[in-house]
Amino acid sequence: MELIQIFALVFAIFAMFKIIMQLKNNEINLESAIFWIFIWVLVILIVVFPQTMSHLATLTGVGRGVDVVIYVAIIILFYLLYRLYIKIENIEREITLIVREIAILEKEKKEKEKQ
Repeated sequence: MELIQIFALVFAIFAMFKIIMQLKNNEINLESAIFWIFIWVLVILIVVFPQTMSHLATLTGVGRGVDVVIYVAIIILFYLLYRLYIKIENIEREITLIVREIAILEKEKKEKEKQ
């Protein structure tokens, strides 16, 4: 096993441990924890069995196993970017509603004070 594989393996195990601790402390929901543990298990499998990616590259018509990893990583990043975009949109919508409610309440309060 190469040195880079050892580093990647240690990092993936550390990341999985961190996710489990965050789940225990309710800092992350179960759905996200499962997703990230799945990702890190895949990383461990790729690190331990790198020839698997070469076989997958041959099956998909991609040149090298590393290219498959990069393509899959880009797809996952776009998925995560989309999820973040949706969350930001929802948060902006909620903030707008809250600000409107506060503005209405403040206006009603000022009108009551005038009377």
